Amino acid sequence: MASLSTTLLFLSFCFSLLFFSSFSQEDPQKTYIVYMGSHPKGKVSTSSHHIRFLTETIGSNFAPRSLIRSYKRSFNGFVAKLTEAEAKKVSEMEGVISVFPNGKKQLHTTRSWDFMGFSEQVKRIPAVESNIIVGVFDSGIWPESPSFDDTGYGPPPAKWRGRCEASANFSCNNKIIGARSYRSNGKHLENDIKGPIDSDGHGTHTASTVAGGLVRQASMLGLGLGTARGGVPSARIAAYKVCWSDGCTDADILAAFDDAIADGVDIISGSLGGSSVKDYFNDSIAIGSFHAMKKGILTTLAVGNNGPEFTTIVNFSPWSLSVAASTTDRKFETKVKLGDGREFNGVSVNTFDLNGTQIPLVYAGDIPKAPFDRSVSRMCFENTVDKERVKGKIVVCDSLAVPGGVVAVEGAAGIIMQDESPQDDTNSYPLPASHVGPKPGALILSYINSTRVPTASIMKSRGRKRNRAPFVASFSSRGPNPITPNILKPDISGPGVEILAAWPSTVSPSGAEEDNKRVVYNVISGTSMACPHVTAAAAYVKSFHPTWSPAALKSALITTAFPMSPKRNPDGELAYGAGHINPLGAVHPGLIYNASETDYVKFLCGQGYSTESLRRLSDDSASCSANNSGTVFELNYPSFALSTNASNPISQVFRRRVTNVGSSYATSYKAVIVNPWRDLKITVKPSVLLFKRLGEELRFEVRIGGKIRKGIESAALVWDDGKHKVRSPITVFNANLHSLD
Repeated sequence: MASLSTTLLFLSFCFSLLFFSSFSQEDPQKTYIVYMGSHPKGKVSTSSHHIRFLTETIGSNFAPRSLIRSYKRSFNGFVAKLTEAEAKKVSEMEGVISVFPNGKKQLHTTRSWDFMGFSEQVKRIPAVESNIIVGVFDSGIWPESPSFDDTGYGPPPAKWRGRCEASANFSCNNKIIGARSYRSNGKHLENDIKGPIDSDGHGTHTASTVAGGLVRQASMLGLGLGTARGGVPSARIAAYKVCWSDGCTDADILAAFDDAIADGVDIISGSLGGSSVKDYFNDSIAIGSFHAMKKGILTTLAVGNNGPEFTTIVNFSPWSLSVAASTTDRKFETKVKLGDGREFNGVSVNTFDLNGTQIPLVYAGDIPKAPFDRSVSRMCFENTVDKERVKGKIVVCDSLAVPGGVVAVEGAAGIIMQDESPQDDTNSYPLPASHVGPKPGALILSYINSTRVPTASIMKSRGRKRNRAPFVASFSSRGPNPITPNILKPDISGPGVEILAAWPSTVSPSGAEEDNKRVVYNVISGTSMACPHVTAAAAYVKSFHPTWSPAALKSALITTAFPMSPKRNPDGELAYGAGHINPLGAVHPGLIYNASETDYVKFLCGQGYSTESLRRLSDDSASCSANNSGTVFELNYPSFALSTNASNPISQVFRRRVTNVGSSYATSYKAVIVNPWRDLKITVKPSVLLFKRLGEELRFEVRIGGKIRKGIESAALVWDDGKHKVRSPITVFNANLHSLD
């Protein structure tokens, strides 16, 4: 009972701190985003229009200084300080689509490109690739990295209309052609650097993964040695700093979209996200990416790092490309060697080299700090371990710590973390560290208990071959789509585990304050790392097909993805979408599932949005009539998803159309259904599509019937002309997946 009461006391103390902190900051006025759709034809909204609108709505109580920002370049809206009652009143006014609080979102390679068969020698069109501008929404960029050297680059493309926030410590070049920063509240925290410069590292890493130049002999202090390169090394970068040490606000994200669309970027990459929303137009990223789509700009987004539970996905609007994280065939192994000579394999990104020196070993559960007992100290929570007894020793903890969480063992010579956490989420730490599974962990504890003077050493990490790759990372958020479950999300997966890319030389690789190491390239994991891989693949395809729509680029990537195994990934398509990206195959997909703004408006009509709101979102001709309202099953999406009740028979028809982009002469595609499930019936009508010319579009139907016996059942439709295999995943899943976790 004593141990339980101590644990409860510790948790109660933590929750009390959180409660009083939030209570003391109570403010009747909060920051809200007021979204008003597209600009009326021939008109541009200005700050004075928005002040007038608020004054007329709220009355004389409204102070102009409460207007924080106006969006006026690419869409209409503003950010203002309002009370809850005022926000409700504004939401009821004509011309307003949505009003929502200014929430916060969070930030979610020498081997990864080669792993996909995308070598340095792949065919490129340098003049076109160099004309592609990638907008990176992140924590800024470190221009001094070798990955952003502009030697050999000509001036920025003529279409570029953006700008660079130059300062004494920041300048752009012909590689980084634009850089902006956004901080709507005007307040900068101690660890933040004003302007576009990256004081976190995340933005530099993602930007170099997309479009970093070739850098030979790149490594993280010897780890991952090779050539670091982005997927489109000739492309230009425009950095939009929307994330700071306390997160990324919706107001700043929308401001970046407002600018990036007008600046002339070709594609947007966003490795950031918040919590799930229940309305597409109460989400800054869904709003911004919709307006980007209208201008022919594809937005690729990370799905989040909250897996492996179902329905944890963020960034799932149908007009954006949602990216999951998967492994490559390389992993970093960090061995632990005990004093008796036994060795155990662990994982981490450990650049410390103890040269085999044996160091005293202690279990955190044996050295609690009063008033806590071993049941708490064994987890290495902050202030629960006696720091005097860890000095100069390697400490064994019963939990996986985040890099900044090892402050509990400050002064230790190393840390061994043992628990059942998946070993695909590796980190760098400010001291020698290794994460081992429960079996070796139990043997290490047994050794400590049976040895008078236990010792151990933690080896420097070494690259090893990972078998059975790729598989989806445990941390990668899962579908289904929380708003529209019958649209498959994620769309696709990309390399997101242990990715080497550029890093600011002023930021520690672990992010921990006590970490004094500095690197030029860092190894980190996350869907944030997967997203820029897919952004680069989309940009590569666009370099061959500059006029393709965002939907066409999505379709090419989805229908040519490398299929992944549902046996190795039991969450199937709800984990990896269509599969793993195949940049080379996506250049020549054969057929595409195209979609325009009109298609998405029809879809939104079917989702219950009104003609009035959609006219503000799209244009004055938008109408939700009976002839212009489509169900989710009619949206021309390149995948098929069906949420159903396992106890009921299935009968659902999907209507699709495909465009011939593969052959300039007559060609026929035959439908091939891959369906291992006896009780699931899938038919296609017609089963053969005969195209007479390039650009011709033909329609077909997919009918799904029968029953499912498992929580998720995976199948596929492949259109085959003998040269192209245009594969669309089909997934049918139980609507009550949460009960199956």
